[in-house]
Amino acid sequence: MTTSPAVASAQHTTVPPGAWRALVLVTIGFGVNFWAWALLSPLGPVYVERGLAADASLIVAIPVLVGSLGRIVMGALSDRFGGHLMFPLVSLLTVIPVLFLGFVGQYSYSTLLLGGFFLGIAGTTFAIGVPYVNSWFPPAKRGMATGLYGVGMGGTAISAFTTVPLLSSIGDVAPFVLTALALVAYAVVGWLFMRDAPTWQPSRKNILEQSVAVMKLKVTWQACYLYALSFGGYVAFSVFLPTMLQNWYGLEATDASFRMAGFVIVAVLMRPLGGTLADRLGAANTLLVSYAAVALAALTLTFQPALMPIGTVAFIVMAAGLGLGSGAVFALVAQTSDPSVVGSVTGFVGAAGGLGGFVPPLVMAAIHADRGSYAPGIAMLLVATLGAVVVTMFIARGARASTSAAP
Repeated sequence: MTTSPAVASAQHTTVPPGAWRALVLVTIGFGVNFWAWALLSPLGPVYVERGLAADASLIVAIPVLVGSLGRIVMGALSDRFGGHLMFPLVSLLTVIPVLFLGFVGQYSYSTLLLGGFFLGIAGTTFAIGVPYVNSWFPPAKRGMATGLYGVGMGGTAISAFTTVPLLSSIGDVAPFVLTALALVAYAVVGWLFMRDAPTWQPSRKNILEQSVAVMKLKVTWQACYLYALSFGGYVAFSVFLPTMLQNWYGLEATDASFRMAGFVIVAVLMRPLGGTLADRLGAANTLLVSYAAVALAALTLTFQPALMPIGTVAFIVMAAGLGLGSGAVFALVAQTSDPSVVGSVTGFVGAAGGLGGFVPPLVMAAIHADRGSYAPGIAMLLVATLGAVVVTMFIARGARASTSAAP
């Protein structure tokens, strides 16, 4: 029995009952875990002032690295066990390094690195949420849904706004204890109220074999590069911008953290727009718009303009372009990947995005130490963005060829 066009269209666009609740719950969980993941970023300059480290780059980069590489495994585990189990479990595991850092780890450089290593667990939750959301929403809505889920990356803004003020006004352990309580509360709520989608089926494939198969897909590597630029750029600026603003423009730690939070908010708000536009205009077209914005902002910042108003406008345009691109990349993944391997593809792509956030802070710190300016590093971002434009144009050409070949 064949399915009529009208029925097929309805299945392609109809959102099932419970999908919106699932999206809200998983987005909250993503935000709480990203709040924990970003705890060390605003505190980097504080630890430098206290003499614990000459430079905060490695302190803030270690959680990013672990959270990135861990997504490859976590994405495959999510295909096997589902988001209902994995999200609360990872949230509870993250409590351990958060409390370790709060009570023990933040008082020496070696223990900061150790705690930051395990804090990276929180960053792996991204690879749990994308396949979870993808399983709940029909193909025509997945770009919008994964874009809305991406709003959870605003958890880094919570960290930026609260961590330093809490540490200054209440005490060193306060931001860590508050974050741990939020993680425990979410784990309980998630376990009680999250449900896997009715259509979701656990993958029975060997995790290693599935990962190898995913590595053979062209879309995996295309999306890896694009996400390394879009989300990696967002992560890099969100963890390194306070240090950059202090060194380049002489801002105080609190002022720099608040400006970083503004950068994060703009990127977060643009991410669901990127997913929605990708559903309507196509992922490639949306990505070209986003990379044009990033390239323009990067070109402006290479001249180290005054912070007000040109520098601030350039940073805002940069944030908007990176957020837009982050949403569009996962619309591309949702539109081109088989549902049974979305978690595994997401793991690789998410890892690339995280690595894209790990490397630039180290490179920028080295460039500034050698040249006394961040301009060469921004120029490297401009070149990478132009490369992303080329990759996106190849994707668009491939999509047009597939469409013209279809019966």
